[in-house]
Amino acid sequence: MPSFDIVSEIDINQANNAVENAKRELETRYDFRGVNAKIELKKEQIELTAEADQQVMQLFDIFAIKASKLQLDVNSFKIEKEERHGKFVTRFVSIKQGIDKDIAKKIIKLVKDSNIKVQVAIQGEELRVTGKKRDDLQAAMQLVRTSDLGQPFQFKNFRD
Repeated sequence: MPSFDIVSEIDINQANNAVENAKRELETRYDFRGVNAKIELKKEQIELTAEADQQVMQLFDIFAIKASKLQLDVNSFKIEKEERHGKFVTRFVSIKQGIDKDIAKKIIKLVKDSNIKVQVAIQGEELRVTGKKRDDLQAAMQLVRTSDLGQPFQFKNFRD
């Protein structure tokens, strides 16, 4: 029976490239001249540090532009907690990897409600979609692509 997997992954090397490109632009930006600001990738988290909250958000905007130029979906990055130490503000941006159980259940419900003749099963942090016809599988792909679930999805292991 034909099948494919739905996953949500970000290439960490591409994310690192986006961080490095943002660092280079940060060095040349006039509005950041003389300002202590930095952007770093630590494991699966990006650390944005500057003297004001507005500057931290500008850092995120710079990073988001660089990431989108490298074909990384900005929805894969989530701004998390904020820390203040001294006169510096640090924001952490997490990289979404894998599909959460809640989103997986939403995808399953979406597919079932559409009456496409496929079965969807949760397998860890990915979903396996199986069906009798290729057209049904492609309809399920299109349905997931067009739905707005807050994170990007990729389709792997398409088997006939």
